[in-house]
Amino acid sequence: VRHSALQQWIFMARVLLRNAMHLARHPKNSWTTRISNERYIMMSRTRLEKALEELQRNPYYDKYAQKIAKLQQTSPEQFLQRVEQQEKIREKQEKHKKAANFYETEAKPALESGIQMKETRLDSIMKIDMIKDKSKEEIIKIWNEYHKQKDCICGTMMPEQYDKMFTRSKQYSTFLLPLPREQSYEFIMCQFYGSEVHMTPLLWYQTHKENAPECLTMIYYTELREDKDIVLMRGEFDTKLLQVQEAQCLANELLLYYCNDHEHRLQLLETFTNRPDKFKHMDLIAQLETLSLELNNVETKI
Repeated sequence: VRHSALQQWIFMARVLLRNAMHLARHPKNSWTTRISNERYIMMSRTRLEKALEELQRNPYYDKYAQKIAKLQQTSPEQFLQRVEQQEKIREKQEKHKKAANFYETEAKPALESGIQMKETRLDSIMKIDMIKDKSKEEIIKIWNEYHKQKDCICGTMMPEQYDKMFTRSKQYSTFLLPLPREQSYEFIMCQFYGSEVHMTPLLWYQTHKENAPECLTMIYYTELREDKDIVLMRGEFDTKLLQVQEAQCLANELLLYYCNDHEHRLQLLETFTNRPDKFKHMDLIAQLETLSLELNNVETKI
């Protein structure tokens, strides 16, 4: 019975498709069929047959076979519209699966427990001997000029700020930052590791955890803290995922949560870490609204 009914409405669907193709050969008509809600059905024969095959494999077909047959007979245009909608959903799911596979290949190798990440040193990107006789102000200028033409952000901070940030990070090693997009927000997960901060989109983090591909990596260099009373920061970001302004926004947000004693932000850190069931993402967005008003109170240049 199932096979007979299925073949019947597949046959009718193909008849409708042939009729549409016939109409396309007449100048007064078009390849599309207008339906009541002003949408158009524009499925090729290949896409239609693929969609019908998917319906045939649907485990719930037996339950809805009679309704499908009735809809196909009484409203063939609506039937084709729904077939098209299901095909679009299937294609979207396939795209998400391909994207997940891509992110899997891009994921960084897992870090074995007990193995310490090798600390990146300042002399790997700059000759320290050339700046050791410079003043603090001169070093800041050189640091900023050095990174001006590179795909990265940079900054400087006082040793006290650095100590405060990384002391707090031991208590709250992972947090979430909202990033404004054109019409919404994207949440970015940040993790402290040694003297580095690694950031990745929340969706990627949920899939790969600490092995997720990164969109921004911030490295802090402490070699000059004793002699020059300064800590240097360099942030490398994926230009396919972030613009420089967005990377700067994330760096500024990080400072406001980890270098500032704002009561509500400290409460968000505590809630996210110790009471995740009480944590509300919208509270992060509300705090972001005050970001521009407080940036001047942070003693770090970005």
